[in-house]
Amino acid sequence: MTPSRAFDAILADERRSAMRGAALVSLIVLACLFSLWATGFFDAQRFAESGPAISQLASEMVPPDFSRWQTWLRPLADTLAMSIAGTALAVVISLPLAILAAPNTSPHPAVYFVLRTLLAFLRSVPELILGVLFVAAVGFGALPGVLALSLHSVGMVGKFYAEAIEHVDPKPLEAARAAGASDMQVILHAVLPQVLPQLTDVTIYRWEYHFRASAVLGIVGAGGIGFELMAALRLLNYDQVSAILLSILACVVVVDSIGAFLRKSLK
Repeated sequence: MTPSRAFDAILADERRSAMRGAALVSLIVLACLFSLWATGFFDAQRFAESGPAISQLASEMVPPDFSRWQTWLRPLADTLAMSIAGTALAVVISLPLAILAAPNTSPHPAVYFVLRTLLAFLRSVPELILGVLFVAAVGFGALPGVLALSLHSVGMVGKFYAEAIEHVDPKPLEAARAAGASDMQVILHAVLPQVLPQLTDVTIYRWEYHFRASAVLGIVGAGGIGFELMAALRLLNYDQVSAILLSILACVVVVDSIGAFLRKSLK
């Protein structure tokens, strides 16, 4: 093949690749537009009719009423404790499951399949549903919130951990096995050192997410600031609702800042 024909072939391949990419992007855009239409997003009349209600609600939320701020300190502390405890419990459960659910460290394909299915099942159950179930099982308070957060997060954290372990460099594992290392020694000295940065990022991100999720779980009786938020909503005290939301926002900013500091410090 002459250089000119080879160049023409390369250009043709690039054009075909670009056309496939454009077709895929167009399909994604069409799916998004259809989903927006199916959910009523393009119903201008509905938005117009909701204007007065939104204005009324906004007027009742401003200015925020912080008169009960002292009573919110303990629920906010409970929410923070729930997020930390839920993250810690999720990590303790997820790490051994992830090792067994990664194809390069799983002892048997059947174990890999069962655990991957279990992680998928845990991810599919929302925290709110788990919160309702645990409230019914162990009563009101922070405990059902911790259990709901940790159990749902095992599905997510375990999946991320397993995928990180799956993509490690196989050469250190092969060298450790060739040197006669046991399976546990291979994991401790060849696998975990490679994935520790990714595991740290996932853990910190999940903690940040847990604080926001634990605030919502209080709505179903799992304690924390969400319980105070639900009480204000039921009493139609929208000025207190806005104050509680601003308090949650301030705490989220602090938690995110701590998470960024931890990421930087642990690198």
